[in-house]
Amino acid sequence: MFNKKTDKHDALVSNLKHLIGQEDKLKEKLEDNSYLEPFSDDLMLFMSLIKDYYKGDYRKIPFKTISAGVIGAIYTLNPIDLIPDSIPFIGYVDDALVLRFFLKQAKKDLHKYKAWKQEQSTSKKEEQSTSKKEEQSNTKNSTDIQKKS
Repeated sequence: MFNKKTDKHDALVSNLKHLIGQEDKLKEKLEDNSYLEPFSDDLMLFMSLIKDYYKGDYRKIPFKTISAGVIGAIYTLNPIDLIPDSIPFIGYVDDALVLRFFLKQAKKDLHKYKAWKQEQSTSKKEEQSTSKKEEQSNTKNSTDIQKKS
């Protein structure tokens, strides 16, 4: 039989995979359009979030937030939408409205993710620093042993 939860998850994973493959196209669209450019930092943060979600590294986000974001980003990528992007000046207004709505709804979740991402970065730096100190200590000990011989 059909399992609604599994079907939703499979559809989401499929859309995540598609969207991750379109990241460069999305960046280009954001950079090339003055209507969409104000959303670029938050949308790129969301792209980072979905990559971490897809890999299984970060799952502390409600399904509705991630699915709404995926829909919003895919809508933005689609050139044929409510107001076609080919119409000068107003073609991107609907895209901007969709992004604005999604990002407003996801603001708290994006802040939580950003804090988690910074925490991960700090942890990695500390691990690298500790590893480097251990390496230097091992090199010094090895040198000391050679000098004594």
